[in-house]
Amino acid sequence: MEIKEKRIEGMKVAYVPYTGSYDRIPDYMQEVGKLVMKKGLKMTGTVYGTYFNSPENVPEENLQYEIGFSIEEEIPQEDKLGFKELPEHTVLSAMHKGPYTQVGPVIHAVVDYAVKNGYDIVGPVTEVYLNDPNLVQEEELLTEVRLPVIKVD
Repeated sequence: MEIKEKRIEGMKVAYVPYTGSYDRIPDYMQEVGKLVMKKGLKMTGTVYGTYFNSPENVPEENLQYEIGFSIEEEIPQEDKLGFKELPEHTVLSAMHKGPYTQVGPVIHAVVDYAVKNGYDIVGPVTEVYLNDPNLVQEEELLTEVRLPVIKVD
């Protein structure tokens, strides 16, 4: 597996926070996408999930995460849909091919790489979903794992 450092440009995002099982992520992706379209917002290509805790540390019903889409412009928060601007930042990145439920080893490998190579982890893991789970088989899903870091000298 290739792990590389890269710069992520700043972006505006529309998102919804969720609590509970990761099993519903494909449904939540669809839900957030519909909310974004309903508001007439122009999507700019990034669909993501940011994870604030782990099933290794909390019960499934206490998992906390957000699902979001990058957008061209921001509007005031309404209903479930929140908006924020993510600043430009550095990440360690690796690709996962296959079911979302099997991305854990990739996340662990990126974290281990960060620790062994002098990086400080400065934010939660984000997964960027590169294809649609409604259009491809589970084993063909492509997910980019991103871990925000700074290099410590």
